[in-house]
Amino acid sequence: MKHRHLCILLTALLTSGIGWAQTPDTTSAAIEDFKPASTNQPGKEYPMVNSEGRVRAQIKAPEATRVQLDISAVKYDLVKDENGVWTGDSGPQDEGFHYYQLWIDGAAVPDPNSLYFYGASRWGSGIDVPAKDQDFYALKDVPHGQIRENYYFSKTENSMRHCFVYTPPDYDKDNTKRYPVLYLQHGGGENEYGWPNQGKTNLIMDNLIAEGKAKPFIIVMDNGTWRWPENMPRPRRGERPSGPWPPKGWADGFMNTLIDDIIPMIDANYRTLADQAHRAMAGLSMGGMQTRVITLAHPELFSYVGMFSGGSISMDDVNNAPGFKEKIKLVFISYGSRELENARRFGGDPKENTEALKAAGMNTHFYVSPQTAHEWQSWRRGLHEFAPLLFQ
Repeated sequence: MKHRHLCILLTALLTSGIGWAQTPDTTSAAIEDFKPASTNQPGKEYPMVNSEGRVRAQIKAPEATRVQLDISAVKYDLVKDENGVWTGDSGPQDEGFHYYQLWIDGAAVPDPNSLYFYGASRWGSGIDVPAKDQDFYALKDVPHGQIRENYYFSKTENSMRHCFVYTPPDYDKDNTKRYPVLYLQHGGGENEYGWPNQGKTNLIMDNLIAEGKAKPFIIVMDNGTWRWPENMPRPRRGERPSGPWPPKGWADGFMNTLIDDIIPMIDANYRTLADQAHRAMAGLSMGGMQTRVITLAHPELFSYVGMFSGGSISMDDVNNAPGFKEKIKLVFISYGSRELENARRFGGDPKENTEALKAAGMNTHFYVSPQTAHEWQSWRRGLHEFAPLLFQ
């Protein structure tokens, strides 16, 4: 099966703004049970979120003539009071994390009340809308692992690089024990900070391990940013570029860095089980597409494959990848329910592809995050479902 849907997904990924468009809700007044968001800077009251998932923003800008809240690709007008303070609400948002920004007289600026997150190719504002299932990534009184920060030199790129490594709670208690490794990649417009910050990776894993639902393993979160070729004109949003797409070899740069620099660095500096049987790769959106390319090309390096909102693997892929069917122990595919129709529309159904692999004798799992789109709550849930299946 041709993967035209992967082409469209990557195009949208690399040309998208802050979020997926939603229709503004202007038909009803907000329920007045707003509370400060958990993602606010310390001591800041705004932005707030209510039980409907509406976001209320506020900023003092007495000389401004127009201020808007921009979230999920929709702009909402704020209203100025006699003191020059602008306040306004969004429509209901999906549960989970959202990037947002303010527009002040035509200039897009971060909200000074929010913590900053890297997404949409810049450091900017983000907000967490409380989710009904947020307990799985809540900070609890359980044993906690560590997020370690690593700088290292890449011979492949002839430059210094940076990554984060999660080590499970008991990593420092027994210096003889070795652990499997998951290489976990971010999406387009994001970087290695995405999974530790927006993704809540350490809290998800700490809670799963404490509940006995997942085996302890190391997680490596590196920067897989793919840059648009300088000699290729950018298409307008939603359009497919002319010629082969993605460009041939688009994932080769990160693949070479991963294989020649990152994996050897991790195996040399951490107590890993440094073999194919104890190595997994997964990613969201662009990172899922990188995972697809790299694991199909190198099934001798990885046993477990996870793709969150990043396409799927077809029987044609498997038939053209010697050793993949025999060596891979799990193929995990997940999507948000609100984005699944778009994935089906562009040349292939990821669920059908995954079921075809299962029918051919492979171990596969397909998961749909309820009532979410191409966003972090889908990917948090994807990791929460994927992790217990690894290294069993």
